[in-house]
Amino acid sequence: MQHTGAGSLPSIPKSATLPANFNPRTCDQRLDYMPTPQLLNDVISLLLLLAPSAALVSLVLAGVNLRQEGGTTFAVGGRFTKWMFWAVVFLTLQPLLTWFSSFGINVSLPGGGISTPWLASIRSDVASFVTNFVVGRIVPTLAAFFVLRAILDTASGEHPLPSIIAALFLLGTQATFNLIQNYNTQTQYATADVLDRLWNHLAGTIMPIAAVLALVGAILNFATRKPFMRLVAVALALLCVSGIWKLVLSMMS
Repeated sequence: MQHTGAGSLPSIPKSATLPANFNPRTCDQRLDYMPTPQLLNDVISLLLLLAPSAALVSLVLAGVNLRQEGGTTFAVGGRFTKWMFWAVVFLTLQPLLTWFSSFGINVSLPGGGISTPWLASIRSDVASFVTNFVVGRIVPTLAAFFVLRAILDTASGEHPLPSIIAALFLLGTQATFNLIQNYNTQTQYATADVLDRLWNHLAGTIMPIAAVLALVGAILNFATRKPFMRLVAVALALLCVSGIWKLVLSMMS
């Protein structure tokens, strides 16, 4: 070391800053092979394993917002569709993350369970809370309040159907969750596949039931001398929704 003057810091020769056998490529190789800490892997596994619980909560919030948006109608891009979309994303999260590999980003998801005991306990407790408390106890109570809301709507001169539809959706939260899981193809396109199959289920299963209800309403309106042709037209449109969609596609092609 050389002193430059009184009170100044010593200057270090350039030859003494790095060892003579220093090889930066060797350091890069050591960094490449550095294993991921087990705690970090367990945290990632915890978040991935809690995704189904988040999907259940999203479905419950979708049912509540369905009543707020009208029950029989919902806004495309509104809160009901937003929570339904997030439920699908949470259930297809792992296949969706594989897209990062095609972008050149190495995403290595940890396999197996959670080895850290307290993290594994958090996962089981949260899953049990959502399944047994939120879906098992809170959701039926919310549905019962919506049935009461339907009675109050009728008493105030409004239509009870929006509250009844919201109650039915909430009571079918677990069935909707199982349906989305069955539609999961576990591929990169799993999110789009689930949305496509939900549309087919809506058009092929739900819409015919809604058409029958519309015809029943038309018959009741005809018997009570009220306008009924609008409901007849709605019933026919609900039965032909797939054909209308094919017609729109053929017009655009």
